[in-house]
Amino acid sequence: MAVYTKVSAEEIDAFLTRFDVGTLVSAKGIAEGVENSNYLIETTEDRFILTLYEKRVDPNDLPFFIAMLDHLAAKKCPIPPMIADRNGVKIQELCGRSACLIKFLPGISVTVPTAAQAQATGRALGNMHDALRDFTGTRPNSMNHDTWRQLAKDCGPDNLDAIASGLHDLVEAELDHLDAHWPDDLPQSVIHADLFPDNVLMLDDQVTGLIDFYFSCTDIRAYDFAITHTAWCFSEDGAHFDAAVSSALLEGYRETFDLGRNERLALPILARGAALRFMLTRAYDWINTPADALVTRKDPTAFLNRLKFYQDNPDIFKA
Repeated sequence: MAVYTKVSAEEIDAFLTRFDVGTLVSAKGIAEGVENSNYLIETTEDRFILTLYEKRVDPNDLPFFIAMLDHLAAKKCPIPPMIADRNGVKIQELCGRSACLIKFLPGISVTVPTAAQAQATGRALGNMHDALRDFTGTRPNSMNHDTWRQLAKDCGPDNLDAIASGLHDLVEAELDHLDAHWPDDLPQSVIHADLFPDNVLMLDDQVTGLIDFYFSCTDIRAYDFAITHTAWCFSEDGAHFDAAVSSALLEGYRETFDLGRNERLALPILARGAALRFMLTRAYDWINTPADALVTRKDPTAFLNRLKFYQDNPDIFKA
């Protein structure tokens, strides 16, 4: 979450008159994340998240996201529903941006996950994949592995090497390796594709919400687990791997869905791809984030460290 588009209290107050949600009490911009503009809204009746969709979110994709979230909510997954206005419309416009009002869910995002929290998250991810098996919507992955080479070019060799010495050559070598080994015969489904700890709400060791589905797309299902693994099983800087959290995440997933043999065998390469993908998008944002944006830039070397770990430890997913 982040704030790129500034919205005044008066504009938010007027926006809320479209809904049966009470009147505005307070509004606060949320600085975490890098994708959309988000505000925590409190009204006389409840709390909500106001999201204005920026840069990577195509307004034409919003009906897909809404259909997917409605489907998951109907399957009793802990998903925050989008609120319809008095005319039944969920996709709004505010300050020249597509916007949605979203139900606020209780819980906090953990920064240093425990094994118990990772196991609960694995169960929630498995339940989500199970619930999506009969979802018929599709959306291409705009950040799939075929896009990573262009993303590296957009960052530029000098900019990559300014982030870490020799990074450009490392990225080129890894891209060649992934192109040669990326699997094309694994089960696909709609996936979250961004299930970091800050996109999971928890109370104690229980998952109360899965949020921020705006990278959701159709891709290799096991890749979703690999992304979650890269996000949950390391220290924030990527320098330390937590084997207990890794085992618990896998165990939780196996309790509710599990992986096939070929999916399990592919996890090392999928995890390398996940680490490279987030390193490159963080690098691009690091280079291009506007100086006046209320947003927290994220260090790309945290995922460089993860990538190097996966390169050196291909056996960590073996039972």
